[in-house]
Amino acid sequence: MPSTVLPGFTPWPEAAAQRYRELGCWTGETFGDVLTARAAATPEAIAVVDDNHRWTYAELDRRSRSLATGLARLGIARRDRVLVQLPNRAEFVETVFALFRLGALPVFCLPAHRQAELVPIATASAATAIVTSGVHQRFDYAALADSIRVQVDSLHHILVVTDDADAALPQGARDIAEFRDEPGELPALDASDVAFLQLSGGSTGVPKLIPRTHDDYLFSVRRSAEVCELGPDTVYLATLPIAHNFPMSSPGILGALWAGGTVAMTPDPTPATAFAAIEKFGVTITGLVPPLARLWVERAEKGGTPDLSSLRVVQVGGARCQEELARRVGPALGVTLQQVFGMAEGLVCYTRLDDPIDVVIATQGRPMSEYDEVKAVDDDGNEVPPGTDGNLITQGPYTIRGYYDNAEADARSFTADGWYRTGDIVRIRPDGNLVVQGRAGDWVNRGGEKVSAEELEAHLLEHPGIRDAIIIGTPDPVLGQRISAFVQPVDPENKPTLTTVRAFVRGRGVAAWKMPDAVVVVDDFPETGVGKTSRKELRQLLAERAAVS
Repeated sequence: MPSTVLPGFTPWPEAAAQRYRELGCWTGETFGDVLTARAAATPEAIAVVDDNHRWTYAELDRRSRSLATGLARLGIARRDRVLVQLPNRAEFVETVFALFRLGALPVFCLPAHRQAELVPIATASAATAIVTSGVHQRFDYAALADSIRVQVDSLHHILVVTDDADAALPQGARDIAEFRDEPGELPALDASDVAFLQLSGGSTGVPKLIPRTHDDYLFSVRRSAEVCELGPDTVYLATLPIAHNFPMSSPGILGALWAGGTVAMTPDPTPATAFAAIEKFGVTITGLVPPLARLWVERAEKGGTPDLSSLRVVQVGGARCQEELARRVGPALGVTLQQVFGMAEGLVCYTRLDDPIDVVIATQGRPMSEYDEVKAVDDDGNEVPPGTDGNLITQGPYTIRGYYDNAEADARSFTADGWYRTGDIVRIRPDGNLVVQGRAGDWVNRGGEKVSAEELEAHLLEHPGIRDAIIIGTPDPVLGQRISAFVQPVDPENKPTLTTVRAFVRGRGVAAWKMPDAVVVVDDFPETGVGKTSRKELRQLLAERAAVS
């Protein structure tokens, strides 16, 4: 057991923790230790590049120590929670390693988050500070942070990463450059301490925070890098928002740094931007969600792209990659496709780089570690026969045992003996590879972003023209699923439209990916035999309308 435990954190049982240490899964190394070791071994190797920066391991090591020292001067202390809302740029890496070294806990937020997401995240984590951008892609993130501070009592500090030293900032906000001090003494940390908090979806709009320790997450990073065959010649391109678990650690930016490779950043994942970055930086591996993979494939199939010959592996994850698309990725981009299936709570599955093509095309891979335990069970918790669809449950050396300070979510998501209920319906093949069939809960997986139906329904029910609303996910060849809103109007003569509904939801400060893709006005919702709304019949209604149109 660690000598001190973060309140609200559920540690692994001591017997399990001791086993994982004896097996070599948990090595007692912190994130700061990893960077120190890489900087000592290869100080002049390039660690991070983007369009404006090119830092060696020695430079990244010094910058993170410098910033950690300055943040300590500001008053940010061990265990303080700090929201990090930054785009894909080198300062993201500098900032999170500074916080790691200080013992403060980054809380990873996405650039697309707005008030509706950030206020409950900041409240649930009791965040004391936020590190954000100035104006980025014509949006004022510093102003957004200031509006969050007004609503969250614990939030005292706004630190802004900006390229314009003369930019006007909200009163009380500070340019983070003010806190790059001469590196000083930093606290000694325990690898069993919580290192950061990630976000999971919430069924009511209240976020579930995922506590990850140095020990457990570095095992995930290390094993991912091994499975994905990373090395000093690796150049990993971060195209997806790097606060996501997938581009952070599967193997992601942390895997590349653990292996002594290079992290390359691109401000957006469009083919035009990303293909140019692949040629410029000599990228060898990157990760995409299925809609982006389709865009890349379609662009490459037209020909005339920049030189992509350095690219060896394209990972597709975040949502199931349809077989039709999976067959096209390798030939179009001249790469090996690697399917990835995982979750921020822990378990990560990969197809292996030497797997037969039928495994790569038709499955979402198998657990990356021999110490991962997975089962497919029925609704009563009984294991189903091999090859039968069931609810996926799992436990292992990097799968959490509980959310941060959320007993209600723990009761829903974990069994009494510590297995995590993932909410996925899977079929486990005899060869150990998983075929993901869908989600057990009422979620929409839109292009890899998970949208809570209940959360979005709650917003729609505030619309003055909507009496009741149901959100369902319906198949979409590009996005995987699209968000369809079935609404009952208050006034049948003045029905809500897609345009008015989207404008209303946008006005409530909701992230763009949660906007409905379709609005269907109905008089009543069909019901099942036990009086519940029949989502199956609503999907059938959409299919019938599509067939007629």
